[in-house]
Amino acid sequence: MIALNEFNLFSFSKRIDRPLILDGAMGSLLESKGLTSNDPSWSAKINLSHPDKVLKIHLDYIEAGADIITTNTFRTNPYSLNQIGVLDYKKFVKQAVNIAKDAVDKKNVLIAASNPPAEDCYQRQRKATKKELELNHCLHIETLYEYGSHFILNETQSHFDEIKIICEFCSKNRIPFVISLYFDEDLKILSGEKIQEVINFIIQYEPLSIGFNCITNSLLTLLLKNFNFNLNFNWGFYLNLFDHKKNDKNFYSFNFSYSQLIKDKINLKPSFIGACCGSSPEDIKSLKEFLDGRNYS
Repeated sequence: MIALNEFNLFSFSKRIDRPLILDGAMGSLLESKGLTSNDPSWSAKINLSHPDKVLKIHLDYIEAGADIITTNTFRTNPYSLNQIGVLDYKKFVKQAVNIAKDAVDKKNVLIAASNPPAEDCYQRQRKATKKELELNHCLHIETLYEYGSHFILNETQSHFDEIKIICEFCSKNRIPFVISLYFDEDLKILSGEKIQEVINFIIQYEPLSIGFNCITNSLLTLLLKNFNFNLNFNWGFYLNLFDHKKNDKNFYSFNFSYSQLIKDKINLKPSFIGACCGSSPEDIKSLKEFLDGRNYS
């Protein structure tokens, strides 16, 4: 296992002299193949029932140029599986991480372990108790790291109590982590706190990077425009790509607006860029081609 003081997302990014390339969607790709469940486990069961499908997606992203692949663990968290009567969440986590490790197989690719909100990502009111939230994140993160992930990607986080639990647990246990935030048009996370206040809190715990995902291009642009401080921390983004529009000149499989966003924001030196729901390995291939063609000197 890589110790916290031996692993730094920004230094790795600097070594290859460009933003790290995060992979794209896993769950929405599996969903498009009719493999996901309509219950809270969503894509978790596929790790056991169709491991070959998960492995193929990982390999396709690596071939496309991803520096980081994300484990299929967006719904292997204990709270979600408990809702369908599954208590042994560890077998789902272990299988997902092992599939990712098989895909990497000595390649110079990092494994990010997906740790989602305990309940639905866009849910303002939640049913989970404080104790359930704590157990969910602590157990899931600990297991994800124990089985061999390089760092924890706590994604689509939008409630301050869960963000606190994640930061405190990862910091206390010296587990490398990224927190990726989801916020609304008022630049607030769903629990009501201003995004800038949340970022100031997270920075104290020295995450590898702070990300933004599952938001629109316009929301990210608004956020960056309204920052009242410099981007003096590692940051990155991976947004939804449901509205594909072919453009043969540049980013032939990215939607045009997202390709323009990346071109506009690359000068702000994000430590990583990827894509979220609705994306595919072709999108990551296009991103890689664009980044490889830029002059970073």
